[in-house]
Amino acid sequence: MTPFESLYEHAAARKGGAPALEKMLGKPKSPRTLAKIPDDRWLSEIARSVFRAGFNWSVVEQKWPDIEDAFDGFEPARIAAYADEELEMLLKDPRIIRHWKKLKAIRANAGFLVELADEHGSAAGFFAHHPSPDYVGLLDILKRRGSYLGGTSAQYFLRMMGVDSFILSNDVVKALRREEAFDGTPTSKSSLRSIQNAFNEWVDDGGGSLTRVSRVLAFTVE
Repeated sequence: MTPFESLYEHAAARKGGAPALEKMLGKPKSPRTLAKIPDDRWLSEIARSVFRAGFNWSVVEQKWPDIEDAFDGFEPARIAAYADEELEMLLKDPRIIRHWKKLKAIRANAGFLVELADEHGSAAGFFAHHPSPDYVGLLDILKRRGSYLGGTSAQYFLRMMGVDSFILSNDVVKALRREEAFDGTPTSKSSLRSIQNAFNEWVDDGGGSLTRVSRVLAFTVE
């Protein structure tokens, strides 16, 4: 694989130099900062990702303040306890995006966060302390135990919350193929493990974080 320094230089050349590139890279939050985020904010961002899936993101953003209000501020225990009748009332609420399966998914994910809180003291504590060298393991947990959290939905959720992460966007996948970081499809378990190993190597090679490496890779694609 190409050394990280060479990837960085390539990305910097395409984006107007290192100072300009640095402004675009972003930085993950520290475990200490992540652990202080209330669990309702984790559910809120999960719900946002669920609503965005297959839908116009700008519409979701425009409606988001009303959606927050309709969902009682996304307090996990409250949402997890919603009866079907309460979801049916939401299905008639013009403030939200009315999609029965997604409403059920948000309730299911609230229950998932309640379980994490029982297991780890808080859902935030779980996300804060999961090791980034096993990021694909975290994605697997979200896919298995969550709802509507497969593919890039979980990846965007984690990135938006500030968890150290990579997103398998089209450009990142193209860069990974160019670097021969995996075989086959990027979503298979074996490919994801190979991709994780490649990211870990680049992090150790001076990349600093999964987030930084992910952004640099995307910017190397013509």
